[in-house]
Amino acid sequence: MSVSRRTLLTTAAGAAVAVSASTSTAASAATPDASDQASTTRTLRQAADYAVAKLRAVAPGVTAFPVGTKFEKWTYSQNGDWVGGFWPGQLWLAWLYSGEEQFKTLALASADKLAPRQNDTGTHDLGFLFYPSWVTAWRLTGDEKWRAGAVQAASSLIKRYNPAGGFIRAWGALGDPNNAGRVIMDTMMNLDLLAFASRQTQDPKYLEIAVAHAKTAQRNFVRPDGSTPHVFDFDPVTGAPIGPNTVQGYSPTSCWSRGQAWGIYGFTTIHRRTGDAEFLTTARRLADFALSHLTPDDVPVWDYLAPQAPNDVKDASAGVIMACGLLDLAELTHRPHYRESALRILTAVSRTCLTTKSTRAEASVARCTRNRPSEDGVEVSLPYADYYLLEAILRVLDRRRVDRAIDLSSV
Repeated sequence: MSVSRRTLLTTAAGAAVAVSASTSTAASAATPDASDQASTTRTLRQAADYAVAKLRAVAPGVTAFPVGTKFEKWTYSQNGDWVGGFWPGQLWLAWLYSGEEQFKTLALASADKLAPRQNDTGTHDLGFLFYPSWVTAWRLTGDEKWRAGAVQAASSLIKRYNPAGGFIRAWGALGDPNNAGRVIMDTMMNLDLLAFASRQTQDPKYLEIAVAHAKTAQRNFVRPDGSTPHVFDFDPVTGAPIGPNTVQGYSPTSCWSRGQAWGIYGFTTIHRRTGDAEFLTTARRLADFALSHLTPDDVPVWDYLAPQAPNDVKDASAGVIMACGLLDLAELTHRPHYRESALRILTAVSRTCLTTKSTRAEASVARCTRNRPSEDGVEVSLPYADYYLLEAILRVLDRRRVDRAIDLSSV
C-alpha cells in the first residue's frame, strides 16, 4: 500500500473512530459521580473500545515498530529500538479483548520481526522487547518458538550483569567503558524476563541475577521519602556506589515520574516472583510518594520534583504504568486505596488524555512526555502508553483474561 493511500485510509478511519468515541466520552463525562463503580467501569470500557477501534483502523498499515508520534502520526523503528515489544503486545491485548483474529495475525507477524534481537547483548531492554511480544505469544499459542526465543533473550540479558556491583548495566556495548557502571530505574521492568527464564529452564541463575539487581536498586535508588532518581552510577571495576544521576529527569535529586512508575511496577513484580516482603515494602514506599505528589487532575507531571511541578507538562504514560503496579499492590497488600487510586488515574487518562477529538491521531493516548530535558517528544503519544492503558483497563475489566497474556500469578 502506498504511503499516501495508507494515510488517507487511516485518517478516514481515525475520523470515524473519533466521532463514535467522542460521543462515548461526552456521555461518560456527563456522569456526575466519577467514583461510582458503574460509571468508572463504563468509562474504562469506552476507553478500551476506543483503543481497539484505533488499532483496528491503523494496525493493518503498520509494517515497522512505532516509537512515538510527530504531528499525531507514528514514527517508526525498523528493529524496534527499546519499545518494539509494545506494538505486538497491544495487538495481543486487543485480540484478547475483542476476539478478532486479525489482531492475532498482526501480533504474530510483528513479534516475528523482533527475532534478531534475541541475541542482542547491547541493551538491557530485552524484557521490554520480548515479554509483551514473545512470552505473551507463547502463553497464548503454546508455540515452542516463542518460549525458546524469550529464554535466549534472557541469556543475552544476563551477559550484562556485573557481579562486582550486583547490577545489570543499562547502556552501551559490553566492551565499551562508557556507561559501564550506569544503572537506571527502567531495568526493574526487564527483570521479569529473567524470572520467566528460570521457571522455564529450572536454572536458578536468571532469577538470582534479577534478585541481586533488584536488591542493589533497592539499596541505592530509594530515598528516605520514597522518591527515586532516574540513574545511579557505580564504579564498574569495584562495584562501589558513586551516586545518583539522571538523563530523563530534571536533576539527580528530582523524581522522574515514569521512572518512579517503572519502580512501582517492577518492585511489585519481583515480589510476586520471589515472595520477598522487602520488595513489596519498597514498592509501597514508591507508590506512596507518587500518590502524594499527584495533581488534582490525577495525571502525573513528567517529574514530580522539577521546579515547575505541579504546574508542568504531563506524562500520561507514567500514570497508566503506575496504575498497573497499584492494582497489583492493592491485591497483594489488601489495601483498597491502591486500587481506588489506580481507578482514579485510569479514569482521568481515559477522560482527558485520549485522542478522541483528533481526526489525524494514530495513537490512543496523548499528553505523554518521552525526554523533557532533551526536548524530545514533549506531550506526544508513545507506544508504551497505549500498551499499558490497555493492560491496566483489562486488569480491571477482566483480570483472568489478561492473566492469560502476562502472568499475574504470585509465588
